[in-house]
Amino acid sequence: MNLACATCPVKESAACAVLTPEEREAMATAGRTRVLKRGEMLFAAGDEDAACATLLSGALKVSAVDIDGNEQILALVHPAGFIGELFAPFAHHDVVALTESRLCTFAKADIERAIEDYPAMARALLRRSQADLLATRNLLELTGHASAEARLAALLHDFAAAASDSSCHLAQHFELPLTRGEIGNMLGLTIETVSRKLGELEDMGAIKREGKRGIALRNPELLHEISGR
Repeated sequence: MNLACATCPVKESAACAVLTPEEREAMATAGRTRVLKRGEMLFAAGDEDAACATLLSGALKVSAVDIDGNEQILALVHPAGFIGELFAPFAHHDVVALTESRLCTFAKADIERAIEDYPAMARALLRRSQADLLATRNLLELTGHASAEARLAALLHDFAAAASDSSCHLAQHFELPLTRGEIGNMLGLTIETVSRKLGELEDMGAIKREGKRGIALRNPELLHEISGR
């Protein structure tokens, strides 16, 4: 399916936002829209010709599997996030859809050509890569030193920020893209601890659980304070 840049939900926040309308139109001729179902793989570790993509909606996880077959979630990709081999070795990891996800995909050669033709986009991708690296460092610091409560609060804060349509405020309602087991995997906690801490955050008035995965923010300031960020 060809791209429809005019109706793209992340056209103001994706890396291609720095392009002129004419440049974006030229790039769109080489791109395609792809839809992944939950659990479907964008590409697997070892793929040599993995495409590059911008996530339009949904959520992805970047994970690795150790020699014992245990999965470790290394990062999450939210809408407007870029996935590709340009600045990070994603071909060494699996990239899998956590929810139904729509992506704008390009062959690696087309992205490399765009970087040569549009220096502004190269700078935008570099800035995004630096932001992703900082997020990974923050996650490592969080799982290494913060309390279980602070780890979970910080992750919920990040989910609310990713679900918002504005950088000025958090989304008041969002769906957890991860199961409790996946949250525990990412934060170094047991499923029981995740469930208990969710209940404690609700009792404190920071959040309210809605159904199986829904979260409503009741006190964003309190959630931020608990996260220690």
